[in-house]
Amino acid sequence: MSNATDMLNLLGLTQSQLEDFFESIGEKRFRAGQLMKWIHHFGVDDFDNITNFGKVLKEKLKERAEIRGPEIISQNISKDGTRKWVIKVDSGNLIETVYIPQNNRGTLCVSSQAGCGLDCSFCSTGKQGFHSNLTAAEVIGQVWIANKSFGTIPGKIDRAITNVVLMGMGEPLLNFDNVVAAMQIMMDDLGYGISKRKVTISTSGVVPMIAELAKHVDVSLAISLHAPNNELRNQLVPINKKYPLEQLLEASLSYISRLGEKRVLTIEYTLLKGVNDQVEHAEQMIALLKNVPCKINLIPFNPFPHSGYERPSNNAVRRFQDMLYNAGFNVTVRTTRGEDIDAACGQLVGQIKDRTRRSERYIALREVATEESLATAVVK
Repeated sequence: MSNATDMLNLLGLTQSQLEDFFESIGEKRFRAGQLMKWIHHFGVDDFDNITNFGKVLKEKLKERAEIRGPEIISQNISKDGTRKWVIKVDSGNLIETVYIPQNNRGTLCVSSQAGCGLDCSFCSTGKQGFHSNLTAAEVIGQVWIANKSFGTIPGKIDRAITNVVLMGMGEPLLNFDNVVAAMQIMMDDLGYGISKRKVTISTSGVVPMIAELAKHVDVSLAISLHAPNNELRNQLVPINKKYPLEQLLEASLSYISRLGEKRVLTIEYTLLKGVNDQVEHAEQMIALLKNVPCKINLIPFNPFPHSGYERPSNNAVRRFQDMLYNAGFNVTVRTTRGEDIDAACGQLVGQIKDRTRRSERYIALREVATEESLATAVVK
């Protein structure tokens, strides 16, 4: 018997990968479909509970493989029904996953990295630094955990999870292979059967991987824009220095043009008081996106300690929204959900063994700011 660490975790394998696995152990390829149903439709993680596998096959699987989801550390439920799971992954880091119910839709916000390799200035996740990519099993494992928590079977019409967004911790396109495999399982009828329109990958602008994405999946694409010009976006979203807006929009338009079916780009825009929420910013955004088929989600900033940013007033948010709407854009303001359990957009932090020393620098800056505030208070 092999050690657990040597076992192949079947949870993260796509249908074709499972077919290859069964063939490699001298079994028929159709076993892959059977196993996928047991894993993803019924949440089984014990080979002995698979009723249409014989004893010999079960023993063969036990010697080589396992079905192991990430470890749940905690689950919190907000007063508005939002759920947040803190999950421990194999690297020892803690990541977070959020479920947001709304009317007849249930959206699961999935993480792709332990921490984030990017450092968007307004995002608390980025301040935690970066440790590692999640495995495909750890990405799809978040869907598996959430689905099991509701006791649902994907074949049911009333299933809880109708949409999945790769908008949690991390930049999905910097963990390309594992994220693509997980999305393929999400959309597979033997997996979770989620429509390609309802699986969305969000990127801060890793331009080369947007073109690569089109070769593998046809999921919906969201762009974390947050600024309507390169000068401001360089400050808020540093990857813009490498891949400026012009390149990002060109790659994004190329991607959605291949999808057909009148698919549009989703634009995510976090509104920061006095930074990117002014009339001139709305005017620049209208000009920037005038030829881009898109829908725009405005996200009023969710504060976290010592971020240096503030949430704009409701009037400022409404003014920005009205300007875009009057220019002909489909624009909504994202309602803050799960704020009481720190599950709102931009608030996911987990516990990351930072390899970049970014969190160390951020903590030092916070301490300096706290000391200055205390000193000021004493003087007063």
